[in-house]
Amino acid sequence: MSLLKCENLSFAYDGVTVVKDLNFNVEEGNYLCIIGENGAGKSTLVKGLLRLKKPSAGKVEMGADLKAVEIGYLPQQTQIQKDFPASVREVVLSGCLNRMGLRPFYSRAEKERARENMEALEILELQHQCYRDLSGGQQQRVLLARALCAAQKLILLDEPVSGLDPVATRTLYAQIALLNKKRRITVIMVSHDIDASLRDASHILHLGQEGQLFFGTVEEYRRSAVYHAFLGEKAVPMWRHAFPNKSGQAAPREAAEPTVTESSVKVSARRGRSGKHKKTT
Repeated sequence: MSLLKCENLSFAYDGVTVVKDLNFNVEEGNYLCIIGENGAGKSTLVKGLLRLKKPSAGKVEMGADLKAVEIGYLPQQTQIQKDFPASVREVVLSGCLNRMGLRPFYSRAEKERARENMEALEILELQHQCYRDLSGGQQQRVLLARALCAAQKLILLDEPVSGLDPVATRTLYAQIALLNKKRRITVIMVSHDIDASLRDASHILHLGQEGQLFFGTVEEYRRSAVYHAFLGEKAVPMWRHAFPNKSGQAAPREAAEPTVTESSVKVSARRGRSGKHKKTT
């Protein structure tokens, strides 16, 4: 079942288009990672999916069972948010505010939902601690639990591991993947971590300065010209995907041929360890 469908979607600021002609759909249970260059409009797209930013062209269609207020959202944290003086339990429970309407108090079901989400993210024992006294990784798990309280079927994550140490990063990635697999929560995540995206995601949306460069499954992305141009020498060789038993045969040439969309754009390619970028078609 399709939860989201974007058709010819574009966004602009002060009349200047920052992301254009996006066409993709998200099915229930998908794990979509949005990757690409800085300034390609990834965070703007997230705001558009949340109805916080109006499209300049095109449209976002939501499935009949999904409303914008029922999407869980984990934004990039600011310093003010990190210093928020509330208990962990209060922060997590605040994810239920949109569903409360005019009720002044949380219901028993909402309190139980918050408890279950804290338990799932292994922060239940922290529920009475002050949020601002937690580590960065713990704070992100609290915010993820809050997002789950708001979510019915879908969570949107904007670079959730930014600023976290490697251990906290691995823990958060593992918990997000578990939520997707075990609880069938659909995930849309903006990420700069290509390795984690290819490991955990089911689908990839790759944006560039020119617009949408690729949308499809992870397996299709690994075979695309966009993937090989973007990662350069760090890309996994084509024959490893086509021949997992390492027979030594060459992959079919057509597997690496660009699509019509890919052949009309330029992608930043990373070469070796020097950090230099080269434009390639």
